[in-house]
Amino acid sequence: MSNQKYAYLEKQYIGRDYIRICIRLLLAAFCFGAYVYERDRDNTQDLFLVVGFGIIGISILLLFLIHYKTIIVNKSIILDGLWTAKMVKIDLNSIVSVRKDQYNNFFFNNPVYNLHRKGSIRFYSSGEDAVVLTDRDGLEYYIGTQRPNEMYLVIKDEMSK
Repeated sequence: MSNQKYAYLEKQYIGRDYIRICIRLLLAAFCFGAYVYERDRDNTQDLFLVVGFGIIGISILLLFLIHYKTIIVNKSIILDGLWTAKMVKIDLNSIVSVRKDQYNNFFFNNPVYNLHRKGSIRFYSSGEDAVVLTDRDGLEYYIGTQRPNEMYLVIKDEMSK
């Protein structure tokens, strides 16, 4: 599949959610602040410095770690997850409706891959937009995306072929 031209390809990265980045940076700032405050007290100051730099290092690595890829090709959507996650293939012939929607109303949304919840299957890394597919059985697929308009148009185009 690597040499093939896709109708749509999007990579979602696990570490690019702005809220989670802010949380990690606040934890690192707390560690650096505790390091400065504890510098004259006892031996724990080195631990705060190491943990602070560790949080920054892990944050940088997470920026480049792919959570899942969304590929639209040959009237199907392929969602390929992180390492051992099972690849999910959605046949567009079984889809009866497509719409753009907000992924969730919550301020904090955990990254999920193939989460079955209340008659829906969810795929999400970051952002607030999603494309929702409904199949013949009424099952909804929420696919989080950074480019909802483009994904929606490509799906509509693939379904009409």
